[in-house]
Amino acid sequence: MSSADPGGPTPGGPPGGAPVLLDAAVTTRCRRRVHLEHDPSAGRARGATPVDGAGAVVLPEPDPGVEMRVADAAEHREVLAARFGELLGASYRRVPDGPRGERASATLALATQESVAAIGAAELPPADGRRGHAELLVRAGGAGTGWYPVIVVRHRVTDPGAGAVTSPLARPHPSSAAPDADRKVRAVSRDVLRLAHLHRMLAAAGLGVPSGPAWGGVVGLDADCVVWTDLAAAPGNEAGRSPLDMYDRRFADRLAVADAARTGAPALAEPSRITECRRCPWWPVCEADLRRTDDVSLVVRGEDALRLRGRGVGTVRALAALDPRRGLPEPVDGTPDDVGLSTDLREAVALARAWRFDVPLVRRVHRPDVPRGAVEVDVDMESLGEDGAYLWGVLLSGADVGLAHGYLGFATWDPVPTRDEARSFAAFWAWLSDVRRRADERGLSFRAYCYNEQAENRWLRGSVERFAGEPGIPPAEEVEAFIASDAWVDLFPAVSDSFLCPHGKGLKRVAPSAGFGWRDPEAGGENSMRWYRRAVGLDGDEPDPAMRDRLLVYNEDDVRATHALRTWMTSDAVLAVPHLDDLRPEADARGSAAAGQIASEAACAAPRRTG
Repeated sequence: MSSADPGGPTPGGPPGGAPVLLDAAVTTRCRRRVHLEHDPSAGRARGATPVDGAGAVVLPEPDPGVEMRVADAAEHREVLAARFGELLGASYRRVPDGPRGERASATLALATQESVAAIGAAELPPADGRRGHAELLVRAGGAGTGWYPVIVVRHRVTDPGAGAVTSPLARPHPSSAAPDADRKVRAVSRDVLRLAHLHRMLAAAGLGVPSGPAWGGVVGLDADCVVWTDLAAAPGNEAGRSPLDMYDRRFADRLAVADAARTGAPALAEPSRITECRRCPWWPVCEADLRRTDDVSLVVRGEDALRLRGRGVGTVRALAALDPRRGLPEPVDGTPDDVGLSTDLREAVALARAWRFDVPLVRRVHRPDVPRGAVEVDVDMESLGEDGAYLWGVLLSGADVGLAHGYLGFATWDPVPTRDEARSFAAFWAWLSDVRRRADERGLSFRAYCYNEQAENRWLRGSVERFAGEPGIPPAEEVEAFIASDAWVDLFPAVSDSFLCPHGKGLKRVAPSAGFGWRDPEAGGENSMRWYRRAVGLDGDEPDPAMRDRLLVYNEDDVRATHALRTWMTSDAVLAVPHLDDLRPEADARGSAAAGQIASEAACAAPRRTG
């Protein structure tokens, strides 16, 4: 996973009188979050709960997973700084630690020294509402020719393929770069936007390159090359626009939002629920506002929420009251608009009614369809960010194939990345292949299940790529054939096709409706990474065997959850979940009573969600 950006001001905005200075992270950040970070009246003390006893919203404690990624990213940058020092010798100088102002002055002083060709930990002087630093600056040519920015990130910046423009770490300069026959660029917008931010700051400081391509470089997790991008070349990630064009538009917008918030002018960004909200530290603040106003984005997000507001449907209650057969209301401003919702209106209305009645799931179909096998295996993988997959858990059920039913965990407790991953993955693959072979010999159908296959597929492919040639590692073609086969079933699409989920489609949101609960009250992906660090002593402490046991229990519950979910989805018990046509407007007395009964029946099958 990518390194987290710790940038951004302390909640409550800059101190009184200080100008607004934004780092590059704002260009990929929600506009409302930018507002809150710079609104002095939005400051809240951090606390353990979203709402204190007096009803005031407070921010949660920092997420331990985010803190871990920040620490890992800092360590990665330190390793690369030392590496550049070794490779570049006397031409490389690193700016000493210290306050921003002192570091910016030191950077400018080094930039004037003709013997210096590369500057590490460079802090650029603030200008035009910007602040920022580069892990490396490299001189474009001789003295007085300007500098190119290079950033170091803790995520992968290339994939297997061809066409990326790369240079060796020992020659981190575009003059040494060439198209790479083995790598293609993995597009990460926040990287190129940060480089564009630094490009503008270099120009403002008089350190920009006056002509030619606007080069910017990135060193990723693999740390084996610099990937170069011409920031002025179109297209970027928006059709027809270069990264610099994209950056300029976004930064100007975020600066205006921050300025308005800082000065008490009318807000330029109001809360609206989007995907980013799931991991935003300000979500408790926005959630309280959205719930207070019953905002429609609580059930439909993004452009759909904007379109509904533009038609006078700004609340969940108003959406729930619509008759889908009559279509959307006309736009409130009278402007002709033929653009509909990306979500089917009938389903959007049902989602709103389910939210109002606190129904956790609504059936989209009469009966869900999940492929079943005579022999079944549930699979769940645990990884530590980009470092490696340390545990493959499986649950065997169904017909007898001569192997014990139940849970098995194939783990390495050497800190990842480690070559011991090859052993644990090979053992997992051998076991899975043995089950498939035994089922085939007995004429029994076989299915293996996961929930949202993206992570599992990534590490299936990544493991055979990284450990090719090691004992027991299958050829890539064998793994690809399995992924493409009917034997590999992702339950997430089945849930998406079968249900409307007012409170999310994550396994931990959906499985309780099947009567399943995790034994560990803190079970979750972020916490599991913290447990793993303790399990293997990644932070310098002694390895903790209790944390290994905790991870195995967590992983076992994940595979048992998918087993419970599909078993329930293919049973008559799933028919107790209301169908979307069963939910009626609250204004309909009979429908309201029926809906209340449906909600009550659903609650008997699954815990109700509160707050």
